[in-house]
Amino acid sequence: MNLLTLTESYISKKLSPKESVELCLRNIKDHSAYNAFITICEEEALEAACIAEKEISKGNVKGPLHGVPVAIKDVIFTDGIRTTMGSKVYTDFVPNFDATAVQKLKAAGAIIIGKANTHEFAYGPTGDRSLIGPCRNPYNPNKITGGSSSGSAVAVSKNMAYAALGTDTGGSIRIPAAACGVVGMKPTFGLVSKYGAYNTAYTLDHIGPMTKTVKDNAAMLNVLVGYDEKDPHSLHKSKEDYTRFIGQSITGKKIGLPSYYFKNINQEVSKAIEEVIKIYQDFGAIFKEVEIQAIEDIAKFQAITIQAETYAVHELNIRTRGSDYDEEVFERLQSSQNLPAYKYVLAQQKRMELTNRYNEVFTNIDVLLTPTLPILPTDINQREVMIGDYSEPVRSAVLRLTAPTNYTGNPGMSIPCGLSKTGLPIGFQLIGKHRSEAILYQIGDAYEQQIRN
Repeated sequence: MNLLTLTESYISKKLSPKESVELCLRNIKDHSAYNAFITICEEEALEAACIAEKEISKGNVKGPLHGVPVAIKDVIFTDGIRTTMGSKVYTDFVPNFDATAVQKLKAAGAIIIGKANTHEFAYGPTGDRSLIGPCRNPYNPNKITGGSSSGSAVAVSKNMAYAALGTDTGGSIRIPAAACGVVGMKPTFGLVSKYGAYNTAYTLDHIGPMTKTVKDNAAMLNVLVGYDEKDPHSLHKSKEDYTRFIGQSITGKKIGLPSYYFKNINQEVSKAIEEVIKIYQDFGAIFKEVEIQAIEDIAKFQAITIQAETYAVHELNIRTRGSDYDEEVFERLQSSQNLPAYKYVLAQQKRMELTNRYNEVFTNIDVLLTPTLPILPTDINQREVMIGDYSEPVRSAVLRLTAPTNYTGNPGMSIPCGLSKTGLPIGFQLIGKHRSEAILYQIGDAYEQQIRN
C-alpha cells in the first residue's frame, strides 16, 4: 500500500491510522538489521495516530498525508526528538523547534514515525558511515544504500514508513532512491525551505520527498512547498498542484539524452535505460541527443563549493570535537581546509552564467533523461569500482550524474526502472528546468503506470 491508497483506506474505514503506525513499528522492529532508524518515535507516533483517527472519523480530513507515518532524515530538526546528524558529536542533541518542512508535514496531519539513519553529517554518498553503523540495502544487506538519505530510502522500501524526508547536496535523495528502488525528488533550489536542517553546504542543500510512487511524491511536495522568511534562499512562489499534469498524454514531449551522463556506465544500467527509452518512445515521446554547455566546469565548481562550505560549517567542531568524527568523514573535511579561497569565489561568480548555460538545453527539449547512478550498489565499505575496464572511486562514481544540478539548482527526480541480474535496483533520472516539477511528475508517472500495468 502506498501513501495515497493509505489515506483512501482511512476514509473508507478499512484501516485506521493507529493500525498503520503499528504496522510500521512492527516492520521497523522486524527489519532492524537494516539500520534504517537512529531514533524511533513509538509513543509520539501512537499518540498522534489516535488524534488523527478521531479527526478523520469526524470528517475533518486535512489532506492526503493525514494519519500517514513519515520518516524524517536525522539531520532535520524535530522539536523534542533527538537529532544526531548521524554523529557522536550530537548524540544527545534535542532541538526545541521543528524544521519548517516538519512543521508543514505536521500541519498536514502526517505522523513522525522516527528519525532515519544518515551518512554522518550528510557528508557522504554511500550511507555506510554513521553513529549506529552502516545503513544496509533493502535488496541485499551487504550492499550500500547510497547516501546520505540512506535510512529514509530504506524506510520507504521496507514499509517502515509510507514516505520520508531527505536532503540532497550532491545527490543525497536521488542516489539512495535509485539504490533502494524508491522515488526521490530534489526540487528546484529554494522551493522547499531548508530552515531547521543542519547545513551540509549552504548554497547546495535541498530538502525533498521520498516515496513509493511518483504520484505520492507529487502529493507530498504539494505540502512542503512555500516561501519561508527564515530561509534566505527560499523562493517567493505561489502555490501550485504538482499532480495536475499526471495522467495527461506525453505524446510529443521532447526528451534529451545528454552525452555527459552516458559515459562510463555499467552495462546493466545502460540496458535498463534503453528499456526506459523504448517505453517512452511507445508513448510517442521524441528523443534527441544533446550536449550540455560547460558541464565539466559545473561539476568542478560543485565540488569546490561543497568542500568550502562544508568545511566552514564544521571548522569549530573539527577543532574541538575532531576525535568524535567518523575517521573517513573527518579526513574528507580536513582535506578541504587548504582549498584556496579564490577558487570558491570564482565558483560563485560563475554560478549564474553556468546555470544559464546549463538551461540552454531546455530551449528545444522538455526534460533530460539520464541514469541516476552509473553503477550498481557496491559492497559496504568498498571504495573503488570497475566499470568495464575503467576504475573509479565509488564516491566519485555515485555523485557523478547527480551533483551538477545541486550547483545549478535544477529539479531532478529518480525513478526505479528494474533490477540487475543480481537483484539490485536501478534508477533513471529526469531533470528539468527550474520550477518544472509538475512536468517531471507527469513524465515520470507515465513510465510508472506502464510498468505497473
